[in-house]
Amino acid sequence: MGAAYFYHLTRAPLEEALPRLLEKAIAAGWKVIVRGQDLDRLDWLDQKLWLLGDESFLPHGQSGGPYDKSQPVLLTTNSENLNGASCLMTFDGAVVTAEEVKAAERVCILFDGHDQSAVKHARNQWKLLTNAGCAAQYWSEEGGSWLKKAES
Repeated sequence: MGAAYFYHLTRAPLEEALPRLLEKAIAAGWKVIVRGQDLDRLDWLDQKLWLLGDESFLPHGQSGGPYDKSQPVLLTTNSENLNGASCLMTFDGAVVTAEEVKAAERVCILFDGHDQSAVKHARNQWKLLTNAGCAAQYWSEEGGSWLKKAES
């Protein structure tokens, strides 16, 4: 049974924080689904992940292509686990169910700490998931590095 890790982004934006988390997940041997809510925002993220620089290559693809099953990181807006991922990462308030948390090795919920509606949504997700019996951790980067601030 997995756990939901809530990442409160206050210093690094999504396009900087997500690749670091993805690299750790890949190093752990996990395939990853990255779920958002908006196709334009997914296109934007796809471009950011390809432009990480010469030092890093993060293999990934967007869902709907011929190689979805083999992608180590698959960007999508739907709830299907097309690549057999054991890790789910969400952003921009994408839905996460308790069943997904319980079935995954890890679920990472990234939210913008400068957007009060995103913070409120993350708090609601925390309550829903923990009330459903899911383990959860809250991580903050306020000091410059990730610190675990709460656990249930």
